[in-house]
Amino acid sequence: MCQVGHLNPGSHQRVLMKTGLILLIIGHLNFITGALVHGTVLRFVVDPRDAISLQYAIANAASVISALLTISCGIAALMLSRCLAPAALKWAVFTLSASSSLGCLSCLLGLAVSIGLTLGSQGRVLLAPCTFANVVLTPVSRECPFDPTRVYSSTLTLWAISLLLDSMEIVFSIRCLLLTIDLLHIGCCCRRAHRREVSLQAAAVESPDPGQCLGLLRLDSVETAQL
Repeated sequence: MCQVGHLNPGSHQRVLMKTGLILLIIGHLNFITGALVHGTVLRFVVDPRDAISLQYAIANAASVISALLTISCGIAALMLSRCLAPAALKWAVFTLSASSSLGCLSCLLGLAVSIGLTLGSQGRVLLAPCTFANVVLTPVSRECPFDPTRVYSSTLTLWAISLLLDSMEIVFSIRCLLLTIDLLHIGCCCRRAHRREVSLQAAAVESPDPGQCLGLLRLDSVETAQL
């Protein structure tokens, strides 16, 4: 059996299945978190003329897209764990895991910038749609499309959760990437071993038996003596 490192193909199936399930769960959680941030806050505060609110929207959209990539990677990893043979599926998991890792890393940086800008401005951009001056005295008002007393803490909490989920996505996407690379090496190893075995068998068939060579030499010597 071809092996690479400390894992054989049977162990790869179990580890790949667990990794795919984790990626599937984390991706769904991150998608729900991004949808909540957009539905409760960002759809009210996004202004194309404001650089900070536009950065909020881009970072949140990138987080949702990376979550979809993670979900796709988890599904592909689960399919690959059922059957390790298809090379096209291995390359698909390799591409999705690499894309998910890079996408989650960019989202991690974007969310960190969003949290820093929000803390630096004390949430002024988030409260831009509200026209009243004192947020504390007017907790719920028709002049504000959401509850201004909770939008600051709620948005930061959701962004922190998304930041944590993005970090976990990076870790498990890289793990899935390494497992797929090992599987590709195992496939190459098995093909080389099969070719080597076939070539050795062909060489054994083509090479004559030493006993036959000795018999031929004796027959030639007898014929020479008779002559």
